[in-house]
Amino acid sequence: MDRLAIVVPCYKEEEVVEICSQALRDVIEDLIAKQKISEDSFILFVNDGSKDLTWPLIAQEHERYPDRVKGVNLAGNVGHQHALTAGLVTATQWCDMAISIDADLQDDVAVIEEMVDSFHAGNDIVYGVRNDRSSDSFFKRFTAQGFYKFMDLMGVKTVYNHADFRLMSKRALEFFGQYKESNLFLRGIMPTIGYNTSCVYYSRKERVAGKSKYPLKKMLALALNGITSFSIKPISLILGLGIGIIGLSLVAAVYALVEHFLGNTVPGWTSLMLSIWFLGGCELLAIGLVGTYVGKIYMEVKQRPRYNIEQILE
Repeated sequence: MDRLAIVVPCYKEEEVVEICSQALRDVIEDLIAKQKISEDSFILFVNDGSKDLTWPLIAQEHERYPDRVKGVNLAGNVGHQHALTAGLVTATQWCDMAISIDADLQDDVAVIEEMVDSFHAGNDIVYGVRNDRSSDSFFKRFTAQGFYKFMDLMGVKTVYNHADFRLMSKRALEFFGQYKESNLFLRGIMPTIGYNTSCVYYSRKERVAGKSKYPLKKMLALALNGITSFSIKPISLILGLGIGIIGLSLVAAVYALVEHFLGNTVPGWTSLMLSIWFLGGCELLAIGLVGTYVGKIYMEVKQRPRYNIEQILE
């Protein structure tokens, strides 16, 4: 039978580590009893440089359940996407399939069995997709849906209403390990892997404890990172805007020349100032956008390690 690894990135999740461990161990034991996974399946917690009791609690769970709970302690905080990558890459050597899920248990662990069944049916990547957002506030629902639609508009291929709750086969994990980029946006990377894919649908729950580690600021940063990592369409839009402004300028020049010969010259301080401000704003926007891409190139060419594993409990 196939060995399952459940990879759980954690950052300041001391309130939920034990609850999460219990819930996922129950899922694993149930799947083992149904003979759907091997008896040496396990949970891999990844501590993303937390300064609270997250790592001591992970170590405690490992001591209690050494055959079921493993741990990876990163030397510093590198962010959710890099921490999850560290867990997936580490788990690749030990498993036949891996499921990534957040520690807050907002993703429904009950559909893990469906994911495993889909894997056995021949799918290498199984996406966990939300079928409703009734548990979200209006603002969260509006911004999240806008995020996916905007990503699609920018040409970034993603799975609608899917975050990072997914199953990956060993060969999908091994291919993912070949992605060496520093600017990680896993929701955009996974569809580029190929292989057979499927989706399971679920309703997202409230956090079991603690507070969200993804405020609006981080969500916007993730969106910007995703767009600039997978699409040059924003630069194309700036180019189109520049061409459009040049066209309007030529029309305005012809109009001004005609008015001059007709003797209808009128002082146009307001229109002049508005034009200067508008063009100045477009220039700053363009410079900032190009600078973002240049900065990404700068980060990539240095080829620094994406994370540093300080300790592994296995």
